[in-house]
Amino acid sequence: KSIHAHDSSQVDLNRAGTPLLEIVSEPDMRSSEEAILYLKKLHSIVRYIDISDANMQEGSFRCDVNVSIRPKGDTNLNTRCEIKNMNSFKFIEKAIKYEVNRHIEAWEDGIHSSEIVQETRLFDANTGETRSMRGKEDAADYRYFPDPDLRPVIITDSMIEEFSDIPELPDAKKSRFVNEFGIKEYDASVITANKETAQFFEEMMSNGITGKNAVTWLTVELQGRLTEATIATSPVDANKLACLVSAIESGDISGKAAKEVLDYLMENDLSVEAVIEKLGLKQVSDDGAILDIIDGILAANPEKVEQYKSGKDKLFGFFVGQTMKASKGSANPAVVNKLLKERLT
Repeated sequence: KSIHAHDSSQVDLNRAGTPLLEIVSEPDMRSSEEAILYLKKLHSIVRYIDISDANMQEGSFRCDVNVSIRPKGDTNLNTRCEIKNMNSFKFIEKAIKYEVNRHIEAWEDGIHSSEIVQETRLFDANTGETRSMRGKEDAADYRYFPDPDLRPVIITDSMIEEFSDIPELPDAKKSRFVNEFGIKEYDASVITANKETAQFFEEMMSNGITGKNAVTWLTVELQGRLTEATIATSPVDANKLACLVSAIESGDISGKAAKEVLDYLMENDLSVEAVIEKLGLKQVSDDGAILDIIDGILAANPEKVEQYKSGKDKLFGFFVGQTMKASKGSANPAVVNKLLKERLT
C-alpha cells in the first residue's frame, strides 16, 4: 500500500504476500445504480465462497471506476477517466454521478476534447468532487512491463476439480429459501444479500418455525434493535430468536409481549422461557380461567350485553378490551374472541 502525503511517499508492507484477485468488467454499465448493483452482487459472491472478508473499510474490496460518455445513438465511447481506489458503495455512486455530469457539461460546452483527458482521478468525499491525480495519455504511462520475479501460475485440471465444489451461491440460496420455506422473493433477496443474515435465518428455520414469522422477527424486530451491533455480534442468537418465535406460534405469549421479551433479551443473557416467567408475560389459554374473567365482565355490564344482543355489534370490541384489561394482557386474544362469541350468542 502506497501512502502519499505532501512531498513524500511511504510504503506499507503489512499486507505483502496477500493474494490479489482483480476482476475487470466490460464497459457494459449505463448508470451509477447499475454499477452499484454489479458491485454488491460481486461483494456478496466473494464472501459466500469465503475467498475474502471483502471488508471495504480495510481495503479488502475496492474498485477503480472508468467513466466515459457518448451521445445517444452514437456507438463510440468518448475519452474515459479512471477514478482510483474506491472503497464505499455510497462514494462510488456519488463519484460516478459527479464524473458523468462533468463529462456531459464539458461536451455541451463544446470543450470536451480539451477539458476531458484520459487520466486517473481521486474522489474527495468531503466535497463530493473528483480531482486529477495523474495523466495517462497512452499505454506507456501505465508502465506495463514484465516482472521477472513473478512466477507464472499454471491452473491444472486437477486443481479445478479439487476446488470446484464451491459453497451455495446467493442466488441459489435465495431460490431455495423461497421454495423450501415459502417466503416472498423480496424477503429472500434481503436475507441472502448478507452471508451472516442468511446463515442466521437458516439456523432459525432449523427450529421448526414458519418462514413468514422468522422473516419478520429477524429483518424487522431484531435488526431494528441492532443499532450498534451487527447480525454476527447480536446479543440474541438465531436459536434464541427462533425460541421466541416458537413461543408466539404456540400461543405461550402474544406478539406484543414478545417485543418486551426481545427488548429484555437485548440487555440480558437469559433464556426466552426465563424472561417470559420473570416478566409475567405467559399467555393464558386455559378456557376455564378466561371464562371466569368473561363472566365477571358480562355480569358487570348487563346493559351493554343487551345492547350487543340487540344489534350493536361494535360493543364486541368493548368486551374484548375489558377482558384483556382484566387479565393484564395475559389472556390469549384468539381464545378470548372465541369464548366471548359463545357467551354472547
